[in-house]
Amino acid sequence: MANLNTSTGNYPQSSPEETPFKEKKSFAPAILITIAFLYLGLVLFIPAANVFFQAFSKGLEPLLSAFKREDFQTAIKLTLSLAAVALPLNTIFGLSAAWAIARNKFPGKALLLSIIDLPFSISPVVAGLMIVLLYGRLGWFGSYLEANNIKIIFAFPGMLLATIFVSMPFIAREVIPVLDEMGADQEEAARTLGASDWQIFWRVVVPNIRWGLLYGLVLTNARAMGEFGAVSVVSGNIAARTQSLPLFVEESYKNYENEVAYSAAVLLALLAVVTLILKEILERKGDIKKKH
Repeated sequence: MANLNTSTGNYPQSSPEETPFKEKKSFAPAILITIAFLYLGLVLFIPAANVFFQAFSKGLEPLLSAFKREDFQTAIKLTLSLAAVALPLNTIFGLSAAWAIARNKFPGKALLLSIIDLPFSISPVVAGLMIVLLYGRLGWFGSYLEANNIKIIFAFPGMLLATIFVSMPFIAREVIPVLDEMGADQEEAARTLGASDWQIFWRVVVPNIRWGLLYGLVLTNARAMGEFGAVSVVSGNIAARTQSLPLFVEESYKNYENEVAYSAAVLLALLAVVTLILKEILERKGDIKKKH
């Protein structure tokens, strides 16, 4: 340390090594944040705000009138029915697949994971075409279905198959990492104490994976209610019969029924907002649970 000359009152000059380093202010973070907000504004915020503006620009009367239409109500019921059936089926499959993959080593494990991920990479339109080629009138099973008067394509079962296909991977993909992180120690301890596999699943596994499972349920439900491409191929888009809410939005807009289309779009947007809120709540609760 430099000595202080008390007699003269002079202070020694700081050496270059003792000069504090002044960090140069970078504008990169501000630029990147601005770009992100501009991009989100052009792609997401402004289009979404425009839908709400157009829906409410003439007051609530057009919105309420649209909700009274029979085809609108049928579209809502059909969308909710598809989600109500697809969600539990995909939950059973997702949990079974996740537990089998995370807790066992078997030939073809990587292949099974790749097959589960197929709906992420295949276009929904192609998925709908695959279902038509199997269950359509000229498909592999078409003659058998027609002989037994079983209707898949242009009916609820075909729409359900398409919905299940596109929403299938979410629960498995959310639960597998949680099971891997959790390990098998608690399950082995419970088995040593005499617990059955069913008791282990409900009392050990489910409490540990519940946040990942709920997150997967939210994503599955959102995809099931918002699917357009695959459902449009297999449904025939028949008004008041096989027209889900996303298909109803497109058909109404094509027929220049803008208020009706915007009303249905607002309903879908509100469902998406609820999904995002649930997603945020589950993520925060999951983070709190991990910290404790």
